[in-house]
Amino acid sequence: MLNAAQVDSLPQQPLVITLEDAIKVALSENVSVVVADQEIERTKYAKRGTYASLFPQIDGSASYQRTIKRQMMYMDVPIPGMEGGSGFEVGRWNTWNVGVSAAMPLVNAALWKSIQISGDDVELAVEKARGSRLETVGQVKNAYYGVLLARELAEVYRQVYENAVQNLDKVQKRSNVQKASELDLVRAKTAVANAIPNVYDAQNTIYLALWRLKAVMGVDLERDIDVAGRLSDYADAMLLDAGDYADADLSDNSTLRQLEIQAEQLSKTVQLQALAYVPTLSLAYSYSLNALQNDFNFSAYKWSPYSFVGLSLQIPIFSGGKRYYNLKQAKVRSAELDLQRTETERQLRIAIRSSVNSMETAVKTYAAALVAQESAQKAYDIAAKSYEVGRSTLTDLGDAQLALVQAQLNVNQAVYSYVSAKAELEQILGKE
Repeated sequence: MLNAAQVDSLPQQPLVITLEDAIKVALSENVSVVVADQEIERTKYAKRGTYASLFPQIDGSASYQRTIKRQMMYMDVPIPGMEGGSGFEVGRWNTWNVGVSAAMPLVNAALWKSIQISGDDVELAVEKARGSRLETVGQVKNAYYGVLLARELAEVYRQVYENAVQNLDKVQKRSNVQKASELDLVRAKTAVANAIPNVYDAQNTIYLALWRLKAVMGVDLERDIDVAGRLSDYADAMLLDAGDYADADLSDNSTLRQLEIQAEQLSKTVQLQALAYVPTLSLAYSYSLNALQNDFNFSAYKWSPYSFVGLSLQIPIFSGGKRYYNLKQAKVRSAELDLQRTETERQLRIAIRSSVNSMETAVKTYAAALVAQESAQKAYDIAAKSYEVGRSTLTDLGDAQLALVQAQLNVNQAVYSYVSAKAELEQILGKE
């Protein structure tokens, strides 16, 4: 029975995850997704801060002044005991003031419109977070499929290496009985030597693909993980999915949704700038206590109250053209956004067509590659047996193996091209 130390010393098995697991982890750990969620919270706080402008703004105040040189007062009327034209000092050495003031808008159309714009900010942040999730899902899918492709390529090159070793063994046996030339033996050894770097490169590609997957998932890069399934698992669905996107629409595309929200914001911004010409009405209230003394005997201070309540009407008259040009600027930005949206939609239509064409091409390529793989496998088997009985050369066997490898790579590449194009298409269409 193993103890704890022995168990810890055993090699740890990698954590095998499915595509669904990878997406789930990425949507909770990916940095861009987390930042997008925090941006939603920020805009919500900003919206609440805008609403706060509708409530009374209450402030307290306190001040103290120490007179250094008191003011002089002069009287034109003669005062007994004072020479004509002479003055006398007035005021106290210490001035204290404490009070509270409050103000709130009663009629402010621009403020109300800015509150609506802040509400659109929250909606825009939510849509950006959705777009970030869609982008993250697309990145995870491509990274996951990249690992599967790397494993398939590694398997192909491993088979190439094993076949090269087997062929070398056959040539060695034939050479021992003087039935194979020295040239065939050298070629067989060279084929084995050439196959080894491909095996190492393929294995390294798997490591890099796994690191890329871990990076987009937002997990520790040193975490030992592996992916479940094979590319062939997605091959059966290729023929079924091929025509599902012929009439794809962009109503759920996140980029266009964001542009629509921004267009609505700019429309309201134009209205906001126009409302800068509208008068505003505010309510104000103030209450204060004042004390003027020459000493610091607070208990003997006499505090004088002062308070008022009033209305303030502000009528815009002239600002040097600032309001006019702000309005013009907002209208130009709105027109620019309309052009940008049209161009974005055009580019997205092209991207959809490109993805659909890539999927259709991959389906056709896959069907042809399967036939080619089957034929290449038969050709290789025939060439191997023919070489054993001396009816074909090592060159024929090498050509057959090269054709088989190319056919196997074409099959895997076709499946990868399809699932990769499909993931990109789903991201464009905003499918969650």
